[in-house]
Amino acid sequence: MKTMRLLLPVLGWVREYDRRKFTDDMLASLIVMIMLIPQSLAYALVAGLPPEAGLYASILPLIVYTFLGSSRVLSVGPVAVLSLMTAAALGGLQLSSAQYTAAAMTLAFLSGAFLFLLGLLRMGFVANFMSHPVVTGFITASAVIIALSQLQNLLGISAHGYTLLELLPSLVDSIAQTNLPTALFGAVTLIWLFWARMGLAGLLRRFGVRASTALMMMRVSPVLAVVATSVFTWYFDLAEVGVATVGQVPSGLPPLTVPSFDFELWRTLAGSAALIATIGFVESVSVAQGLAARRRERIDPDQELIGLGAANMAASFSGGFPVAGGFSRSVVNYDAGAATPAAGLYAAILIAIVTLLFVPWLAWLPKATLAATIVAAVWSLVDFSIIRKSWRYSMADFLAVTATIVLTLLAGVETGVAAGILVSLIVHLYKTSRPHVAVVGELPGTEHFRNVKRHQVETHENILSLRVDESLYFANSRYLEDMIYGMVVERPQLQHVILMCTAVNEVDMSAMESLLEINSRLQEIGIKLHLSEVKGPVMDVLERTDFLSELSGNVYMSQHQAVEELK
Repeated sequence: MKTMRLLLPVLGWVREYDRRKFTDDMLASLIVMIMLIPQSLAYALVAGLPPEAGLYASILPLIVYTFLGSSRVLSVGPVAVLSLMTAAALGGLQLSSAQYTAAAMTLAFLSGAFLFLLGLLRMGFVANFMSHPVVTGFITASAVIIALSQLQNLLGISAHGYTLLELLPSLVDSIAQTNLPTALFGAVTLIWLFWARMGLAGLLRRFGVRASTALMMMRVSPVLAVVATSVFTWYFDLAEVGVATVGQVPSGLPPLTVPSFDFELWRTLAGSAALIATIGFVESVSVAQGLAARRRERIDPDQELIGLGAANMAASFSGGFPVAGGFSRSVVNYDAGAATPAAGLYAAILIAIVTLLFVPWLAWLPKATLAATIVAAVWSLVDFSIIRKSWRYSMADFLAVTATIVLTLLAGVETGVAAGILVSLIVHLYKTSRPHVAVVGELPGTEHFRNVKRHQVETHENILSLRVDESLYFANSRYLEDMIYGMVVERPQLQHVILMCTAVNEVDMSAMESLLEINSRLQEIGIKLHLSEVKGPVMDVLERTDFLSELSGNVYMSQHQAVEELK
């Protein structure tokens, strides 16, 4: 039974489900549904798909995640960054409309299968390979691209491209064809959305509205924009003066669809699917962990892989495209008091009802309204301050963030995120290949050893005490050899070298060979090599080799003991 609860988290919380939790979940689902509908329509347009695809991607994936996800408040559905990545992955394939839709479903299937497989292999740790600064930089650059791409709908012009080098010239060339009614619609909607985000809640509180209610009203302000602009467009028949609308949207529940199983298409989309899966998982887990911590709950990253993987595959079989946990929706779900993942199930049911009964009313919805909704939503994701913060904190993080932002803006989202990951790994390898090694001495009157460059300490001419602040492996073992030999040459009275191993958590075979070489070369010139404060797992490895029998010196429990015996 315990194994079943691990595979199906729903079995854990459903046993404690009661009327109070049902009420809390229903209220949260209603608020999330109201917020999710305009977002879903808008993100479908970002992905280059018909608007109904956004609704389809918000029903079955939510239901599937309810049963398989480990987060109680994560709201799964279309998100801005994955929508842009979907458009970028499919935009250059020269596909017809039907083929494009099928390719988007195939992309969702491949992304889901990739995540699901990682989940079965218990590889939730892959989230650790995307550093927070790189993710922030990528999302910032993607948000800028998304906002710029929506200028065409805000102005009623035509533009194309997924990079600054493509978008800006295209927008400049088309700016003269701006449709004034569309631009006015877009500007008013955009002003309303930004004002609602910054000032509506405060205004409502001044009129005596409770803070929680005012906050919720602020977060559903896009729905008011959708309703008002749709009614205005219908009443004054603004389509006649060039205001582009969503048009007829098919009503009814999501169709049962099948992704393409064409091998050539799979080969073409495999790399994009892996990147989309990785970004979606990292973004979802970050949101889920942050919200879970507020409630002193925990999520299981491995189970999240399974839940998100299954949700994406569900999207592929219901006319959708890649999905992930949305930040804004999940925060709203949390603030609205969602008690269990059932809130997602109820939200999916409500969206299905809207799709079944009320979709025809969307025909008069201006595309400028959806564009304004997208711009307002993604602008909160822009955080160029990460460049300044990373510059002040670490050159390595600065290089990774800058490479990610610049290449995402100029070369595209896939190149940007791949470069960010690659630069992060290269910098990590470089840093670990040059470990910090400090010459240490004893603080007077204590048994503590500290860096001679930072503290007034006692040292001895016949002893060189080195603290190695990194695990030893193939990439840094040669560096350690060269450093020790260089220090030995500068100390003619040296008799003992002590490696203080408090920060050494692992020694691989290459490092072991280097230690043996250091021991041998030091022994040839009459210097003994000693180790101190070796951790248990490292000592276990040493005992399984010939190192201890060949070591010219000793292994000491403490650095103080070693110095006292050898001075």
